[in-house]
Amino acid sequence: MIWNKLITCVPGMESFLRRRDLPSFYRTKELNDPFLKLAVTQTINSTQASATILNTFEDLEGPILSKMRPHFPKIYTIGPLHAHLSSRRTNSFAPSDSSNSLWEIDQSCMTWLDSQQLKSVVYVSFGSMTLMTHKEMMEIWHGLVDSRKRFLWVIRPNSVKDTDEKNQIPAELTEGTKDRGYMVGWCPQEQVLVHPAVGGFVTHSGWNSTLESIIAGLPMVCWPQMGDQQINSRYVSEVWKIGLDMKDICDRSVVEKMVNDLMENKRDELGRSIDEISHMAKKSVSEGGTSWCSMNELIEDIKSMKLKI
Repeated sequence: MIWNKLITCVPGMESFLRRRDLPSFYRTKELNDPFLKLAVTQTINSTQASATILNTFEDLEGPILSKMRPHFPKIYTIGPLHAHLSSRRTNSFAPSDSSNSLWEIDQSCMTWLDSQQLKSVVYVSFGSMTLMTHKEMMEIWHGLVDSRKRFLWVIRPNSVKDTDEKNQIPAELTEGTKDRGYMVGWCPQEQVLVHPAVGGFVTHSGWNSTLESIIAGLPMVCWPQMGDQQINSRYVSEVWKIGLDMKDICDRSVVEKMVNDLMENKRDELGRSIDEISHMAKKSVSEGGTSWCSMNELIEDIKSMKLKI
């Protein structure tokens, strides 16, 4: 299959990057595609900056950062930012109670989670921008119910592109959700991810969600849709070994299998990998860690720039 062909010209990714793992703006067939042209322009312009600030940490992306450094004057790695903020404010990694969400948060899901057993719930959320078709929603829904695992699913208002009152919800989905599921329009994700009842995350592989899952120590099933999500999901599954990649697939049998692998069949091996990387992430944003020191260096460099002006 042409989309599975390896791309061997990207330094540091020669052994695992496939055509289907390219970010969405590179998956076009037209050289004049406006999003491709914008991406190329911004990439070229980025080398003209005096410094680059990245929401990542050295232990996670060290090999790629080493390939970047000869081409960029200065790189500051200060992530995961959400955990770095908590570490500096409270000397812990507890999620903040405040929210900058554009959506109204339904806190009832936290009460529901409180009633569930340890690591028994798979959390499902595709972020603040991803859209799905009614057919895709049905396939995911069937897969979740058929897995017979408990699930908390965030479905934003208007996130289904072709919703219609004529589209009836099958009785088996209604009953299956009543027995084992809980669905909300939006939730406090950082708090959900660290809840003891949650054992896995079905995600769109947005970078913020990926880092939040790493800090929480939760393995992932990745269903990427756009932007950098395709390559993020490849790293999650193939490089870091902390999740499963469901890229370009939306089939109920695959969803069922991947949820069962996430929560049961491959739970131990994924758990070992995510625990190791989660520990490294927390260490990086603790006092003296690589991201902590990089942030201090960034602050001092900004101060020196101001003095020179």
